[in-house]
Amino acid sequence: MLDRYLFGSTGRISPEAPVPVVHVHETDDRPGGAANVAVNLAALGVSTSLVGVVGQDAAAKSLESIMGARGIACRFAIAADRPTITKTRVQSRGQQLIRLDEEKAAAMPGDAMLEALRGAMAGAGAVVLSDYGKGALADVTAMIGACREAGIPVLVDPKGTDFEKYRGASLITPNQTEFEAVAGKSASDDELVERARSMMADLQLDALLVTRSEKGMLLIEAGEEPLFLSTQAREVFDVTGAGDTVIATLAAALASGQGLASAAALANIAAGLVVRKIGVASVTPGEISAALHQRGQGGRGLVQLDALLALVGEAHGRNEKVIMTNGCFDVLHAGHVAYLEEAKSLGDRLIVAVNDDDSVRRLKGESRPINALEDRLLVLAGLAAVDWVVPFSEDTPARLIEAVLPDVLVKGGDYRPEEIVGAREVLRNGGEVRVLAFRDGHSSSRIIDRLKDE
Repeated sequence: MLDRYLFGSTGRISPEAPVPVVHVHETDDRPGGAANVAVNLAALGVSTSLVGVVGQDAAAKSLESIMGARGIACRFAIAADRPTITKTRVQSRGQQLIRLDEEKAAAMPGDAMLEALRGAMAGAGAVVLSDYGKGALADVTAMIGACREAGIPVLVDPKGTDFEKYRGASLITPNQTEFEAVAGKSASDDELVERARSMMADLQLDALLVTRSEKGMLLIEAGEEPLFLSTQAREVFDVTGAGDTVIATLAAALASGQGLASAAALANIAAGLVVRKIGVASVTPGEISAALHQRGQGGRGLVQLDALLALVGEAHGRNEKVIMTNGCFDVLHAGHVAYLEEAKSLGDRLIVAVNDDDSVRRLKGESRPINALEDRLLVLAGLAAVDWVVPFSEDTPARLIEAVLPDVLVKGGDYRPEEIVGAREVLRNGGEVRVLAFRDGHSSSRIIDRLKDE
């Protein structure tokens, strides 16, 4: 489907009818339906192929162009007897005023779609069947069978009340209303679990995930205790496409080797992020990492330059202030910890750039470092104040600082700001440079000398 958004301002009521007049100033075409699932997968870094049906029209060309720009391989069946499904939403002042739908739902020949799916399955780590009841999945049972025969996990976002056609799927993801329309109303969580287990047994499913809006999610997995996941959404602006984000994140995690419980936890976090965005949207690994970090569940650690630049870009997109410092951090001590905590207090995200082993030897002599680079990186990444740790091999981090251009560059010692490597570039970019005092009584060299004396 193509989701078309018309954004505009309203200032008066039409003299022709009691409706607002919208002065459209922006049009935005976005992939919708199963295409939005593919976009969510691609945003998570997953190599994605999309199988589906479109009309022979401009909307199909627009959709294929958008998908191609995201690196998604399209295997579209062209149906000349129907338009590409298009949903046009008119938005003003953050509110949707009206939605206009163009569609003609009709079943596609099952063999054609099954063969298209088989052609896209080679090397796949997971298959998502996103059922919108428009005809592309007329033979969904055969599609599930083909995936199981190939040993590929198959996840289904169901539609309607005939769940029998999803028999044998690895996982289905109904919302609670959809689930209860089939299984019956549940008066308690215990009854919900009981009905979910019964459905799993009847349909020979490996697992079932029920999304429960403000109540979060329930995962039922064969042979495991039920897993209730609380909602992660603090603000809800638009739930459009949230189910697509959930099943895409599940598929991405499962395809990368995660267990179902971990995959569901990530999907729950992703859902909490996407409902904070207007319209059909997606989330990125960086956003999930940031959310995990805020919850004290990780989301930080060792990165290389390319990944770091993406994370910094996403942080700036959230209006977060990025701090950067550097050093050898050979024998970490209380003075280092206090210094890093003070640096972090100057903003929202702290990057620590660390000299590799060869550059430490050049700076401090052949007897250093005491701790190898990997160990130093791991220890720093474990500190609460530190968000991202990145190594560098040159004697100074000049190249790294110029690439990152943090909002605040921090150095400890008796430097003047203009003497600090990278200061000129940061200041030229509108950032600031700060010098923090080291804590008295703490020194890596002193600790090393004491150990030698003993």
